[in-house]
Amino acid sequence: MNPTADAPLADWLEYIERLHPQNISMGLTRVGVVRDRLGIQFDCPVITVAGTNGKGSTCAMLEAILRAAAYRTGMYTSPHLLKFNERARIDGRDVEDAPLAAAFARVEAARVDEKSGEGAAIELTYFEFSTLAVMLLFMEAGLDCVILEVGLGGRLDAVNLFDTDCAILTSVDLDHQAYLGDTREQIGWEKAHVFRKDRPAICADPQPPATVAQVAQEIGAQLLLLGRDFGYAGDQQQWKFWFMPEAQKGQRDPVTRNGLSYPALRGANQLLNASAALTALECLRPRLPVAMQAVRQGLIEVEWPGRFQLLPGRPVVVLDVAHNPHAAAVLADNLGNIGFAPYTHAVFGMLGDKDIAGVVRLLKGRIDYWHLASLAGSRGISAQRLAQVLAECGIREGVFLHDSPAAAYAAARSQAGENDRIVVFGSFLTVTDVMQVLNPPKIH
Repeated sequence: MNPTADAPLADWLEYIERLHPQNISMGLTRVGVVRDRLGIQFDCPVITVAGTNGKGSTCAMLEAILRAAAYRTGMYTSPHLLKFNERARIDGRDVEDAPLAAAFARVEAARVDEKSGEGAAIELTYFEFSTLAVMLLFMEAGLDCVILEVGLGGRLDAVNLFDTDCAILTSVDLDHQAYLGDTREQIGWEKAHVFRKDRPAICADPQPPATVAQVAQEIGAQLLLLGRDFGYAGDQQQWKFWFMPEAQKGQRDPVTRNGLSYPALRGANQLLNASAALTALECLRPRLPVAMQAVRQGLIEVEWPGRFQLLPGRPVVVLDVAHNPHAAAVLADNLGNIGFAPYTHAVFGMLGDKDIAGVVRLLKGRIDYWHLASLAGSRGISAQRLAQVLAECGIREGVFLHDSPAAAYAAARSQAGENDRIVVFGSFLTVTDVMQVLNPPKIH
């Protein structure tokens, strides 16, 4: 039996989790039929954000700036850290349980619609089902702008069912190879399919694969490249953003925003994300004008937990969901830029379908002690297997094995001196488990 509209949200989440035999099922036909039955479409501008890393941070900056400009926003991101509601935010607040449950019930009714004459109920994955429910809520919320983070890839992701007014591609690197391909060229091709004809297509990757431009040309999108059409420069105190589309050079003066404070999100890579967000806002200026003060306020106030998040106190604790080599390289740089610590202790757990060795090789020079954590679930791997990978990478000393990230964190905390630092990384699951122990400040 499926839950009722007034059933607890937990019941609905459990139901949709067992509804489809696979967590991921690529393709838009099935979910597209249900979308059409529900009549989901948007009258306000839609910004779609794809990429290997940096998607969530870019979405968070867009939301913070637009809200500072007094716009009513809807933001959809995934996965969540502590509770499902984090995925759906309206006006900067997580949607409550009751509206989500009611939306799930409406998706279920459309999925099994016997009046359609189309036979058996349509199968939907957890992500597809929840995406439709959130989009239904957004459509009816009277929003000024919808911000959508792509779940996986782009071309066949459920988010790509909804036409965008401005697409952002934050970065292209190796991840989810089983679904997206084994090269940056293949992955870039998949992700670039969020672009739309005659709409801005912003690429913030400093060296995008050639397939990104190829897809943009085939689709007829207005490709905007970092360093050519927009960019940034900065010193230790402030930074500036500039925007001048190649097609308009010589016809107008470039847009510049000087004297910007660095985003509240830590890490030098955040200027890439901020530049992409500001470029999107420039492209949508006729429909969503944003004052300079709103830009400054949004960048200062933006929050996005688990992305190089430094918790107050001693020893310093860093939470970072980095789970692929590209993100690991950024994490390594960021650790090198936050000052000296006598020792760095890692709480490290990863999923088995990730490039574990690639992540370890990039961070081995930054970490003194490794507290390895087993992760549960079909994709999780044991601390013993992680230790084998570390040994293959030449790390055999200072390695400790634990049954869970929480246990690993407790051991690291007891070992670390007050001037040391603890970095928790490797998976959303690793960070989530430790966050539940820490009970850090509220996410919103």
